[in-house]
Amino acid sequence: MDFGFGEVDEGFRAEAREWLTGHLVGAYAQLAGVGGPGSEHEGAEGRQAWERELGGGGWIGLGWECAEGVYGNRVASLTQQVVWAEEYARAGAPGRVGHIGENLLAPTLLAAGDEAQRRRFLPAIARGEELWCQGYSEPEAGSDLAGLRTVAVRDGGGYRVSGQKIWTSLAQEADWCFVLARTDRGERRHRGLSFLLVPMDQPGRIEVRPIRQMSGTAEFNEVFFDGARAPHVVGGEGAGWRVAMGLLARERGVSTLVQQIGFAAELAAVIEAAVRGGALRDPVLHDQLVRQWAELKVMRWNALRTLGSAGDAGAPSVAKLLWGGWHQRLGELAMRVRGAAAALGPVDWTARAPYELDALQRLFLFTRADTLFGGSDEIQRNIIAERVLGLPRLER
Repeated sequence: MDFGFGEVDEGFRAEAREWLTGHLVGAYAQLAGVGGPGSEHEGAEGRQAWERELGGGGWIGLGWECAEGVYGNRVASLTQQVVWAEEYARAGAPGRVGHIGENLLAPTLLAAGDEAQRRRFLPAIARGEELWCQGYSEPEAGSDLAGLRTVAVRDGGGYRVSGQKIWTSLAQEADWCFVLARTDRGERRHRGLSFLLVPMDQPGRIEVRPIRQMSGTAEFNEVFFDGARAPHVVGGEGAGWRVAMGLLARERGVSTLVQQIGFAAELAAVIEAAVRGGALRDPVLHDQLVRQWAELKVMRWNALRTLGSAGDAGAPSVAKLLWGGWHQRLGELAMRVRGAAAALGPVDWTARAPYELDALQRLFLFTRADTLFGGSDEIQRNIIAERVLGLPRLER
């Protein structure tokens, strides 16, 4: 099978590379590498300005098309979307603050939203002017999303939402949140849920509390809703589970390839540390690094092979199992190649900055969660067992 890109794709690559070279300068160049795993909180204001720069250049919303027309900035094939992501990573551009709106909400509105919702929200995302966060997980419903307790009741033409969400990235910066809530209390589990769009600027009705981590930073937040207004429901009342699962499938589509580009850069940094410190002479570590490289190549080829395919109930779960375990092993290798020095921070401990870490230490700590967030490995295996292999459903 040919995993290469065609002549048109390479022309698109040249255009993307030229634009990034010309615009990733000055203050934006100072943000290179900022906003990745373990540093989601850094440079938020500058990255929001960069988001608007991307929108002005026409690089947000590639391929947002449906029967009504084009809602994004450019017509682009799936392979061209991958090309853009590759060039973005190659340029060392800042971590995106708009990725939740662009990569998760927008495809969901194109598939399940109505025309009014698409016209209201997609242009603002494409301009880089409105940011989104995701309200799925709860303290009692993480991997078991169907057990959520947040409720929403009808109020005029919309809903009022009450409950709590947790592990919410970018909640402090977001203008809107898409929230999965129970709109029919008489139903259980997957039934009676709705996918609601909630404006975050509601003083007294929405409270965001940063979750302080052992690294001393706050990558995630708790969000409390107390009768918060939700003027929009996507896909109709009660269709929340179908809409939410469609979103997760898209999250593990093109974005999986984008994610792998970042993985490749992290692997290169770990290999560089192994060479610099002499760990590469250890045959066991050498073999493990080679295995990581080979597995990343296989994950990329598999993602390209399945790009744009639909109807495979197990594909998203397989992808999550593959990359979650791979990334966690990379974090462990990042410490092994450093030996005893991995236990030391880059600067001396102080009361003001007790958890100062370097990039590889942040990578290790961040990857401990890879097999938990987004649906734990156990949940992914249950999905494959039930929906693909046809095994009896687990009683809950």
